[in-house]
Amino acid sequence: MVRATIPLGRVAGIRIGAHWSALVTLGLFTYLLGRSLTDAHGNSVAVWLVAAAGAVGLFASLLSHELAHSIIARRSGIRVEVVVLWLLGGVSELGDEPKDPRSDLRIAVAGPLASFTLGVALFGMTGVVAATVSGPVPEMFGWLAAMNLVLAIFNLIPGAPLDGGRALRALIWQRTGDRLRASTIAARSGRIVGLALLILGGVELLLVGAGGGLWLMLLGWFLYSSASAELTAAGLRHRLGDTRIRDVMTEHPLSVPATWSVADLLRSQIVHTDHRVFPVIDTVGRPIGELGWSDLTELSVAARETTAVGEVARPLPPTARVSGDELLSTVASQVVLRRDFDVITAIDPHGRLIGVVTATDLTLAVQRSALGLPARRPERYRPPDSEL
Repeated sequence: MVRATIPLGRVAGIRIGAHWSALVTLGLFTYLLGRSLTDAHGNSVAVWLVAAAGAVGLFASLLSHELAHSIIARRSGIRVEVVVLWLLGGVSELGDEPKDPRSDLRIAVAGPLASFTLGVALFGMTGVVAATVSGPVPEMFGWLAAMNLVLAIFNLIPGAPLDGGRALRALIWQRTGDRLRASTIAARSGRIVGLALLILGGVELLLVGAGGGLWLMLLGWFLYSSASAELTAAGLRHRLGDTRIRDVMTEHPLSVPATWSVADLLRSQIVHTDHRVFPVIDTVGRPIGELGWSDLTELSVAARETTAVGEVARPLPPTARVSGDELLSTVASQVVLRRDFDVITAIDPHGRLIGVVTATDLTLAVQRSALGLPARRPERYRPPDSEL
């Protein structure tokens, strides 16, 4: 999951951000469009400013595409976390899955429809601009129009995580009533599309030596890996069903105040437990980080008295701070839990810690569910009196 590193504000109440890699793409498209414009209009500052404006316009188009998804998702009762612009375009991070195939289809087609509409509108504007302005500006508008149409058509390829894959999933889901089957088919189709782009990009890179081949390979790798992740997530949703975080979490877990020194921690009763990773909390009990024994091993003995736990704790990812009512399958598909290293923290409405889920808890829940047993953490077994 791509994390925003540059906040860009809100649009229609939806948080917008950009990953630093978006700057690479912005520079690349400025260069490509600028090279094209200089062939016809000469090399000048004005031409390169128009090229930069075109690249910014393309990112605005990508944002419009993702906002269309997000707005329809919110109207369908789905929480939208953030829209992030990054190296390969944009992504809408939804907090929930569509509840029915109709909502799934509406959300999927909203993006390509927005891009197609914008492309047609920009083609119309190109004619108007060309009639009033000379130079590279009309060509820039024509390029933007074409890019929006390409974006709409490409995203309709029937393979997850592309919009066409989402639409394919919705149609199969609606026809069969089997969401797992629909998700599996769409994800496998996405892996085929990703693999095809990887091969096509490699051939282009070897035979032509064009940078576009490298771009296709990068895009193919992203599609293949994302589709594989969706395939895994579909299996998790099937096995875990309606299991919630509170069903498997450890309630009232041991936690470490961020204001403690490392020496305080090592003198506490925590060292006598068998726990290996702990949530770190602030002064009001809100989880702000996570700490494993391995995080302390390189700290010198002398530094333990003066180093606060909050200084060595790893920041807690936003996706690892959830409500107890969240679906375990949804959270597990968004967070990578490393054994003895990471935790998912459950919080109350005030943001205070109420429980934790570890990689061991997740593995146990999946294994029990696969055997037809309740995923809920079992109570410690006590034999009947006759067995004592």
